[in-house]
Amino acid sequence: MFLRALLLSGLLAFSPLLTHAAPRTCLVVGISDGDTLTARCGRIGAYERVRVRIAAIDAPEKAQPYGQRSKQALSDLCFREQALITEIDTDRYGRTVADVSCNGEDVGSRMVSQGWAWVYDYNRLATKRGGGLFKLQDGARAKRLGLWADARPTPPWDWRKRQRAQQPHWGGFF
Repeated sequence: MFLRALLLSGLLAFSPLLTHAAPRTCLVVGISDGDTLTARCGRIGAYERVRVRIAAIDAPEKAQPYGQRSKQALSDLCFREQALITEIDTDRYGRTVADVSCNGEDVGSRMVSQGWAWVYDYNRLATKRGGGLFKLQDGARAKRLGLWADARPTPPWDWRKRQRAQQPHWGGFF
């Protein structure tokens, strides 16, 4: 009995690391960019709009080269389609970070394999999953697909950093 209780308490302590929320089937009603969508989940009279950041990828920003094409690729795959959304986390902007499938296809894998997104190894999620996304990214790069048509495309995290550095800083004096 003691051993069972000890095992159960250990599982409960680590359960956030081992499990994800149950998958939800939702309708994709908006595409913000190549890695973020809005879905309507629930049932008639009890719908909930959910902003979803696709896990383990980072797509070009809309104003960045390939940003509009990346957004269009995600739209072609998911807009007005049923999506299976498996929540993993919530990011600092309040978006649900999730694995997403549309038409039975993993959206993150598709975006990376077609060259419309980079692998984003936040919390080493892509690495913990065996590195398959990195192989897809290497394949897209080798074939010069999507953003890899550029010899040295700028990753969105570097692009955002440059944008922040270029913004004027007001010292608070008026």
